[in-house]
Amino acid sequence: MPQHKSSIKRQRQEKRRNLHNRLQKQEMKTLIKKIKQLVADKAEQTEIDGAYRAVVQKLDRMAVKGYIKKNNASNKKSKISKLVNQASA
Repeated sequence: MPQHKSSIKRQRQEKRRNLHNRLQKQEMKTLIKKIKQLVADKAEQTEIDGAYRAVVQKLDRMAVKGYIKKNNASNKKSKISKLVNQASA
């Protein structure tokens, strides 16, 4: 356990930030699962496109804010766009 006031405060802050970061990553994973499910269920193309836009926006936002790295976001976007393109073909 921390002994100094600053260490105690730092621990409180880390706990809050860790929770927030996990929620952000969980939201990203949920959006990706949703789009994969839409493609698997052969949903309407407009619905898939809307979900795709939401995923791309979330990934870009997370990369800019530092939740994930830029290349990680690019790889995820690439895989999802391939999936969406196969569904539309």
